[in-house]
Amino acid sequence: MFKISKIEFRRRRQLLSKALSPNGIAILPSGREFERNGGTNFPFRQNSDFYYLSGFDEPDAVLVILPGEKRHKSILFCRKRDPNRELWDGIRSGPEGAIADFGVGDAFPIDLINEILPKLLVGRSKIYYPFQGSFELTKNIIDWIKISRQMTLNKLPAQPDLGDIKSIIDELRLVKSEAEVSLMRTAARITAAAHIRAMKVCEPGKFEYQLQAEIEHEFALNGARYPAYPSIVGGGKNGCILHYIENSDILTEEDLVLIDAGCEFEHYAADVTRTFPVSGVFNTAQRSVYEIVLNAQKAAIKQIRPGNSWNRPHTAAVRVITRGLLDLGLLRGDLNRLIKAKAYMEFYMHRTGHWLGLDVHDSGDYKVNGRWRKFEPGMILTVEPGIYIAHHKSNIAARWRGIGIRIEDDVLVTDRGHEVLTESVPKELDEIEKIMGRS
Repeated sequence: MFKISKIEFRRRRQLLSKALSPNGIAILPSGREFERNGGTNFPFRQNSDFYYLSGFDEPDAVLVILPGEKRHKSILFCRKRDPNRELWDGIRSGPEGAIADFGVGDAFPIDLINEILPKLLVGRSKIYYPFQGSFELTKNIIDWIKISRQMTLNKLPAQPDLGDIKSIIDELRLVKSEAEVSLMRTAARITAAAHIRAMKVCEPGKFEYQLQAEIEHEFALNGARYPAYPSIVGGGKNGCILHYIENSDILTEEDLVLIDAGCEFEHYAADVTRTFPVSGVFNTAQRSVYEIVLNAQKAAIKQIRPGNSWNRPHTAAVRVITRGLLDLGLLRGDLNRLIKAKAYMEFYMHRTGHWLGLDVHDSGDYKVNGRWRKFEPGMILTVEPGIYIAHHKSNIAARWRGIGIRIEDDVLVTDRGHEVLTESVPKELDEIEKIMGRS
């Protein structure tokens, strides 16, 4: 099975090292195991930044990077081999495996970190680590600084500067390598098959969670053992709830069903939404709203090419949606004034996309120095406009109420434009009806 190579992980650490102060040190903790209930844990998922730099997929580990003028050094603290615990919990790499399999310069048992890390801080003027969610690490760093100063008879500066490493890693993660794009193409392919499967088996009387089971079964069958995020399967009015995950209601013949689901393959995410009729045939109202959303998505995707700003796809989608809402009579007034007043947000209340990668809402700022970021080859984003007409809006004609539609694809920025990684998932109305066997 294809994976990121040891050489690429080493290159990532080298790039990070070059972005740090030559006299600094970077400290990055792994993800943690969390108890689910009664002595059982949730499946472990590695911290994305830690994985990006190491490829190491165990908890209770710390990666240390020491920049240098000629070459950097990386050190991994991890659990040592323990035949008794491995009998119960699975094989560990141990420090020896960390060096052999993951290419770090050195490795030590995590039990020795309080002894070794203070020595590594001697002479270091800046300490980089992730600020957010690192209360325990912050406390440890303060203790390590105290020990380091005691070791040098307090000859070091009173307090090294502290820097948040997150923004530096975010920039590295934003542009994907060829290996990362390959993994995300696989995630997209598996996710596409799962959505097609859901369309084929959907019928009135099924529960939302049964479609969820079909989707996630398809993920696992193809090597993607986990969803990248909780799958959304919203029938009827539930499709108007943006992050609906109960997936507990029965699907009825007159409803649409909105499915927002993507697999995680080798830690990389896909994120796809399709909306289709439970009966297999769009009624007139559903078709009218669907066509607006589809045209908005197509207009947005056209704006994705190197040099265009991040906001261009959203601006294009907003214009198509606002014009469509005017045509349906759901908005009234002048098109440009309605856009300026954001009147569309009654029915379209979210942005048109987000970065995608190791996280479903991936790293990277959308603005640089107050300006929208420009697209560059290797960036991957979602494009997901929608219209949501809540069922309780009594001032709106009944035929529109409860219609929630979102169409989402994953798009790679290429040298000449873009590539829709998830284009094999049907989204034209006639294609969907044909897949569902109703045309």
